[in-house]
Amino acid sequence: MMIKVDSKNNLLYWNNRSYRCAIGKNGATMEKIEGDGKTPLGQFPILEVYWRKDRADLPKIQLPTRQILKSTGWCDDPEHAAYNFPVPLPFSARHEVFWREDGCYDIVVVIGYNRNPTIRGRGSAIFLHCAKPDFAGTEGCVAIDKKDLLSILPEFTPQTTIDIR
Repeated sequence: MMIKVDSKNNLLYWNNRSYRCAIGKNGATMEKIEGDGKTPLGQFPILEVYWRKDRADLPKIQLPTRQILKSTGWCDDPEHAAYNFPVPLPFSARHEVFWREDGCYDIVVVIGYNRNPTIRGRGSAIFLHCAKPDFAGTEGCVAIDKKDLLSILPEFTPQTTIDIR
């Protein structure tokens, strides 16, 4: 099954239901560039789920899971060999820290954008994660309400894709 994201109306559709979502603070694009604040357009696989055990009771799901620790990071440095992959912290190159206080990364679904192959500078760390209370724009991810994300996660399978238009 496919998750559909309407980037013009900030809506995510799943299994005949719609949810308010946030996308990149600078909109969406077919030509994603690292740091542009835009969500990449296209169809991508859903790979795995990270979660903060202290902040979310993860339901039984069909995707691979990884617990977020204080040492969980993601390389977003296009010059590093680990670009667009998870990394242990501390990490010398530029990276994202998953252990956040704002709640946005309490649940992180990895979107398989710019993977296999990874093209340096074409964008990294594109996730489906928890939205801020005001649904403010993201750095390029798709974000929905935490309770909505928890409710649909059990329905995702390794064959689920996300189509961002």
